[in-house]
Amino acid sequence: MNGAALELALLLAVLTLLALPLGRWIARVLEGDLGRVGRWLGPLERGLYRVCGVRADEEMSWSRYAGALLLFHGAGLLLLYLLQRAQGLLPLNPAGLPGVAPDLALNTAMSFVTNTNWQSYGGETTLGHLVQAGGLTVQNFLSAAAGLAVAAALARGFTRAGVRALGNVWVDLTRATLYILLPLSLLLSGLLLGQGVAQRWSAALEISPLQFVAEGSGPELQRVAQGPVASQVAIKQLGSNGGGFFNTNSAHPLENPSPLSNSLEWLAILLLPVACLFAFGHWLRQRAHAWTLYAAVLLVFLPLLGLIASQETAPNPAFAGLGLDERAGLLEGKELRFGALESALWAGATTATSNGSVNSMHDSFSPLGGLSLLVLMQVGEVAPGGAGSGLYGLLAFAVVAVFLAGLMVGRTPELLGKRLGAFEIRMAALMILLPSLALLAGTALACLLPAARGAVANPGPHGFSEILYAFSSAANNNGSAFAGLAANQLFYNLALAACMAVGRFGVMIPALALAGSLAARSRTPETEGTLPASGPLFALLLAGTILLVGALTFLPALTLGPIVEHIQWLA
Repeated sequence: MNGAALELALLLAVLTLLALPLGRWIARVLEGDLGRVGRWLGPLERGLYRVCGVRADEEMSWSRYAGALLLFHGAGLLLLYLLQRAQGLLPLNPAGLPGVAPDLALNTAMSFVTNTNWQSYGGETTLGHLVQAGGLTVQNFLSAAAGLAVAAALARGFTRAGVRALGNVWVDLTRATLYILLPLSLLLSGLLLGQGVAQRWSAALEISPLQFVAEGSGPELQRVAQGPVASQVAIKQLGSNGGGFFNTNSAHPLENPSPLSNSLEWLAILLLPVACLFAFGHWLRQRAHAWTLYAAVLLVFLPLLGLIASQETAPNPAFAGLGLDERAGLLEGKELRFGALESALWAGATTATSNGSVNSMHDSFSPLGGLSLLVLMQVGEVAPGGAGSGLYGLLAFAVVAVFLAGLMVGRTPELLGKRLGAFEIRMAALMILLPSLALLAGTALACLLPAARGAVANPGPHGFSEILYAFSSAANNNGSAFAGLAANQLFYNLALAACMAVGRFGVMIPALALAGSLAARSRTPETEGTLPASGPLFALLLAGTILLVGALTFLPALTLGPIVEHIQWLA
């Protein structure tokens, strides 16, 4: 484990060094300070506004901002649904794949519009190149841009006073896409192409497997799917989207071919969520607060990541006394190119960030390893969460934390110079509780319906964990899965789509309402009784609030699943 700790420390150091300047750039872009890059891309930006009839200098109230965002996502949902249904009539479909079934098309459209990227299908056997690139990849950009836009709007709520305007959603979406997501994706896709990630528009390759070539027998041909992969992988990792061109996702050698590509994609998964924390510090001119948020995130993330790594690299107690060499760890469901440790590090990062891409099958993880993945999602995807969404989710917990601290000392809660009233507390509570309610209600309903119970591959507590994981992933917009659940059926397609919508818009809309209320409030000067929003005490308070709320909400369900399974595993 010493080597694992050293590797993790090196990756985190590189991540932090990359996130610091990127956070500064995000803050500048979303506040309109575009510098020299603005002179290069400014004509394109202004041309887009003219074509769409957008007045860039016109700001919006929180309700108008939210309404425009819902309209934008609604249009994207409809277009992506129709694109899937009409796939059999469209070009760039070399395999001649038919249109997608209505319930699966709705599930997939909701999944990619909400930044979840849950997939109840095999990508290369279900969707053609046009749907993959023109549908899914486009939504990967737009859903990530929406997360960054809402984060910027909430930051304006803290920085402005006595106003009701939060910016212009069309400007925020355009700048997030044009100046942040597109350049980063072009850079990463180029690096991935250099490592061997596929990027083609032709039909599947037909090759003779080496076995038959060596034996000199058999005309059997193996079809190797290919397509516009690198362009989709880059934004799926950077935008906290997940999903993938191939059914086996980032375990596929044409999607993640080498240790270097694995490290690049791991860093990309965490880069924008961490950079948003530093962007928030720049917006507020309080860099110490950004470091405090980062410390709180690490206090939640690192212990759970360590538990995953320790469990997946340990021997299987069921094999004790058999004389097996288990130094390689638990390898079931893991790609041997990466091994148990790299699989554990990836799994921790992808569930902590609402990314959801996988380089191993989470259904094969140890009981406590699977529990850690569930917890990282169930705490609200805030450690560090998704691109933009992690920041505004974390700030909801910060509001609750200072409210609890105020209750303990009998003082009106304040956060970053803004006094928090009943409305702000209610909005923060909604941001935390709505996804949790959808998650638990969906899990309970699935356990009651015979057809839904029959979709699990394993009986007992592990089967319950498969159901709990699916709804945890959907309601928190993660998208990863315990692969033992056969989710492509009417109930799961509709129920998970509903959970995705609640997990995205049930958090976004209260976040914007919170931002509007804060922006209208005047600034409150700090006094000796004000709880400092930076420093070790606030980091511990915030991390403790996240874990406490998660434990109170989900411990009974976790006891029925991975905790019972772990006890059985040791018996």
